[in-house]
Amino acid sequence: MCRPWANRDVRPYNVGAVNTNSLVLLVLLVLAVGAFGYNALRLFRLLRLGKREDRFDRIGERLKSLLIYVLGQKRVLEDPYSGVLHLFIFWGFIVFSLGTIEILGKGLYKGFSLPLLGSGQPHQYLAFLQDVFALLVIAGVLMATYRRLVLRPERLGGHFSDAAVILVLIFGLMVTHLGASGLNILLNRNPSASWTPVSRVLARFFAGLDLANGTEPFLHSLFWWSHILLLLGFLVYIPFSKHLHIITAAFNVFFRSLRPQGALAPMGLEATETFGVARIWEFTWKQLLDLYACTECGRCQDQCPAYLTGKPLSPKKLILDLQGHLLSQGPALMKRGRSPGNGNGHALVGEVILEDELWACTTCGACQAACPVFIEHIDKAVDMRRNLVLMESRFPYEVQQVFKNLENNFNPWALGWDSRADWAKGLGVKLLSENGEAEILYWVGCAGSFDERNRKVSRAMVNVLQAGDVDFAILGTEEKCTGDAARRIGNEYLFQILVRENIETLDKYRVRKVLTTCPHCYNTLKNEYPQFGGNFEVVHSTEFIADLIDVGRLKFRKDQELVVTYHDSCYLGRHNGIYKAPRRVLRAIPGTKVVELPHSREKGFCCGAGGGRMWMEEKIGKKINLERTEEVLAAKVSAVGTACPFCLTMLEDGIKSKEAGESLKALDLVELVAQAI
Repeated sequence: MCRPWANRDVRPYNVGAVNTNSLVLLVLLVLAVGAFGYNALRLFRLLRLGKREDRFDRIGERLKSLLIYVLGQKRVLEDPYSGVLHLFIFWGFIVFSLGTIEILGKGLYKGFSLPLLGSGQPHQYLAFLQDVFALLVIAGVLMATYRRLVLRPERLGGHFSDAAVILVLIFGLMVTHLGASGLNILLNRNPSASWTPVSRVLARFFAGLDLANGTEPFLHSLFWWSHILLLLGFLVYIPFSKHLHIITAAFNVFFRSLRPQGALAPMGLEATETFGVARIWEFTWKQLLDLYACTECGRCQDQCPAYLTGKPLSPKKLILDLQGHLLSQGPALMKRGRSPGNGNGHALVGEVILEDELWACTTCGACQAACPVFIEHIDKAVDMRRNLVLMESRFPYEVQQVFKNLENNFNPWALGWDSRADWAKGLGVKLLSENGEAEILYWVGCAGSFDERNRKVSRAMVNVLQAGDVDFAILGTEEKCTGDAARRIGNEYLFQILVRENIETLDKYRVRKVLTTCPHCYNTLKNEYPQFGGNFEVVHSTEFIADLIDVGRLKFRKDQELVVTYHDSCYLGRHNGIYKAPRRVLRAIPGTKVVELPHSREKGFCCGAGGGRMWMEEKIGKKINLERTEEVLAAKVSAVGTACPFCLTMLEDGIKSKEAGESLKALDLVELVAQAI
C-alpha cells in the first residue's frame, strides 16, 4: 500500500545515514585527490620545460578576461547550439562545486556546513540552484550526445569514446545527485524541501513505488555512494582526458596575449645561439599551456582558409599533434635534459608537424579569433618557420628571391630601390627630404610603389588627399619595406634590419603621423614597430577618408551606380578591428549599393596572400583566392571593393581565372572615392 506523501515531514539533502562510513570516504578521498595532485604536478612539470615568458602584466585586464570569456562564456556562445549546451554544463559545475564540498564535508563530519551558508536561507538558495542546474546539465549532456551521434559536425572528428566517457560521468553525477536528494527528502524531516522542486518530485515518485521497509535507506545509500564514486573517478580521469581544458582553460584565458592581435612576439637575436623553435621545449611555458587548453571543438578548423581549400593544415590538428608529442616525450626530456645532443632527437618539423602544414598558414588569424580559450596558433607556426629559415635555410624555393630582393633593393619585387618614387612623377607630391616636414607622411608601401596595378591606387590616394587639402609628403627612395613578409615567413633577422633602418629615417624627420593604404604596412608600423622603439600614430586610408568625408572636406560629384561588396582584409579587419570605416566610405559614395558577403567582418575569408603566401606557389588543394572569388561572384555584384594591395591582386587574379572580368571588377576603396570626386 502506498504511504501518503502528505503525512511525511521532509528536509533537504542530508547524509547522516552514511556517516558511519566516513573512514572509507576519507580513504577514497585521499587516494583520489592524491592521484589528481600527482598527475596535475606531472603536467605542471612538463610546462616548466618551456622557456620563461612574462604573462603577469595588466592583472586587471586579465581578471576582466576571466569574467567575460570564462564566466560569461562570450566566445563559446558565438555558436548558439554548442554554446548553450556548454553554458548549461559549465554553470552547472560552478554551482555543484559548492554542493560537492558540502556533500564531502557532511560525509566526513555530520555537523559540517559551508561558511556563510549554514542551514538558513542562503543554504536554501544553493539547494534550489543545484536542483535546477542538475536538470540543465542533463539537458546539456543530451544535447551534446545528439550533436555527437546525429548532427556529427566534421570539426569534432570521428572519435566519440573519450567524449562518451565524460558525458556518461556527468550524466551519472546529476542523476545520482537528484536520486539521493529525493530519497533524502523522503527519509528525513526538514521544512525547506519546497526549495528543491525536482528532488521533491522524485521523492513523490519513490513514495509512490510503495517500497519494502528498509529499501529506501538502501537506495539512498546506493545513490549517495554512486555519486561519490563517480565524482572521485571524474577527478582522477580528467588529467588523462581530452577534457583537461576543464582545469586549464581558465588559466589559458587569464594568461592570454595582451599584445595587439596583429603583432607577433619579438625575438631576441643577440643573446641566443638558436633561433625559433625546433623542439618542443623551445616553446614558452604559455605556448605549452595552450596545448593543454585545447577543447578540441574544431572551431579554428572550421574557419581556416587553408583547411577549407584542401591544404594539409588544420589548426586543431597542429595543436593536438604538439600536445601528443609533449605528453609522450616530455617525461623523457625531463630525465635526459633539454639539449638537442642528449639523444631526444625529436625535431618538430618533419617528425611531428609536416612542412606543408607549416607553410600553408596565411596568418589570417581566423583560428585565433574563433578559439574560445585564446590558443595562439600563429606564434607557434611562425616560431617553427623562424627555425627553418634562420637555422636550416629551409623554405620554399621562390622565397629565396624575395629575401634577395629585400636585402638588395628593400622591396620584394625585383625592381631597383631608386625607382620607388617613379609612380608619383607629375603629381606634385612633396618629398620629406626636400620639404623637411608635413602634417602627414603617406607611407606608400612596396606594392603601391612597384606593382603597376597598385600604383594606380597610390595615384588615386594622392588625388583624394589633394582634393581634401591635406598637407602630406612621402619618403620616396628613403622608404623601405616594413618587413611584414620577411617576419611572417620567418626571417626575423632581415625584418629587424629593415625595422631599425626605417625607424632611423622616420625619427630623422620627426614623423609623428603615418598614413598607409596597405593593411600589412599599417599593422607592422602600428603594432610591431613599437617593439623596437618606433612609436608613431598610424592611420589607414579607409579611416582617414571616412574622417575627411565626415568633416566635409571631400565633395562627391559623380553618381557611381554600382552594386558593390566589400572584402575584409585580414590584417585590417581581424587583426586590427577596422570594419566600420570602409563601409562608411562605401555608403557615402552616391549611387553605391553595398551587399555583404556571407563571410564578412570577423568571419571574413582570407584572400590567400598573408603570412608571406603572396610570394609562394599554391600547389596543394584549391586556390584560396578562387574560393573567395566564387563567393563574390555568387553575390551578383558589379564590383568588389577592398582596402589592401595583396587582396586586390589576389581578387583580380581570381576574377581572371574565372573569366569574369566583364561582369565583375576589383577596386580599391581609394579608387572608388577618387572616381566619385
